[in-house]
Amino acid sequence: MGQVRIDAVRQYLEQQATHHGYDSRLLPPVSGYRSQEPTQLTASHAAFDLNHHLVFSTCQRKGIFNSEIGEALTEYWLRVATKYNFAIDQVSVVPDHIHLLVRIVPSMSIEECALLLMNNGQHFVGKYYPQFLVEAGIDQLWQASAYAGTCGEYSTGLIQKWLSSPE
Repeated sequence: MGQVRIDAVRQYLEQQATHHGYDSRLLPPVSGYRSQEPTQLTASHAAFDLNHHLVFSTCQRKGIFNSEIGEALTEYWLRVATKYNFAIDQVSVVPDHIHLLVRIVPSMSIEECALLLMNNGQHFVGKYYPQFLVEAGIDQLWQASAYAGTCGEYSTGLIQKWLSSPE
């Protein structure tokens, strides 16, 4: 679980347009998604709440995304998540990077989840929006790295205290 509370991450994602100065534009090149009914994830003999904040930056931080591409990519990623048994709870898209709040099952690593999203995102944009890559002068969508941080309802300290207390 980590030090970061999930509510702070949700609020941070919701404020991306303002944070980057896009909110005052007539047609802001941003999009957002927040699940109204979070997907229930299950695993045999386990209780878990594995929330991660992911950030993917475009290659050379080129401004690729607009609201149309952001919304289409989010819809595609939601199908990928269903197929591979993880959940996307929130997405915030600005022209040169994307923030996601994802939940995974214990058998999936966050690296596997991030690679599924990045590789499928590359495929999707290359297939349906290749002109944006050409116009930006890049042949790959993403930087070769990503940010992944944990977040949750409870801090690590609180969980440790609960685990060490007698029943």
